[in-house]
Amino acid sequence: MAGCGCNHNARFDGLSRDYKRRLWLVIAINATMFAVEMTAGQLAGSQALQADALDFFGDTMTYGLSLAVIGCSLAIRARAALLKGVSLLLMGLWVLGSTAYQVLVLDVPSAPIMGAIGFLALIANLLSVLLLVRYKDGDANVRSVWLCSRNDAISNVIVMIAAAGVWGTSSGWPDLAVAGVMATLFLSSAFQILKQGMEEYQQGKNAPKPLA
Repeated sequence: MAGCGCNHNARFDGLSRDYKRRLWLVIAINATMFAVEMTAGQLAGSQALQADALDFFGDTMTYGLSLAVIGCSLAIRARAALLKGVSLLLMGLWVLGSTAYQVLVLDVPSAPIMGAIGFLALIANLLSVLLLVRYKDGDANVRSVWLCSRNDAISNVIVMIAAAGVWGTSSGWPDLAVAGVMATLFLSSAFQILKQGMEEYQQGKNAPKPLA
């Protein structure tokens, strides 16, 4: 496999027709849910829903990048993973910033819309997780796809909890608290991907060049 080296510790690098088919399906699911959830988030006035919609958009872009670099050298795949790690980091910072702003202009979001769309997004993300779970232990490029899908499923469960909190308290604070938790999840995954990506980038740089 390209960029894998010749040792028994090489990680799965995505060179599989089955994996590529699954990744295309996950890209389609995420693109659709971004449009649905961003619209619903604006209608509901929910910061948590809009944060989750942004995650769907980021995943659509980064999954496309993952697909594009499959089969490339380890160094190139590691660079792609680093780019995705930075995008997750920026996403987490954006959610933190927008949540802080929302605190200053606090309004109560619509709990029924939050709950309904959160459940729809959960179904979409669980499907993505099931499609990708057999490939969760690949290189940084492949693993970043798994981490994003796992984060999405966790986020949707949390959004539904926030909807219940908003309904029960008639307050927007549960929504904002959930947005903060999601931002922390993005930042944690970003650091994991960046760490593994840097390790694999150095490994790829130091790998012997193939003979012509």
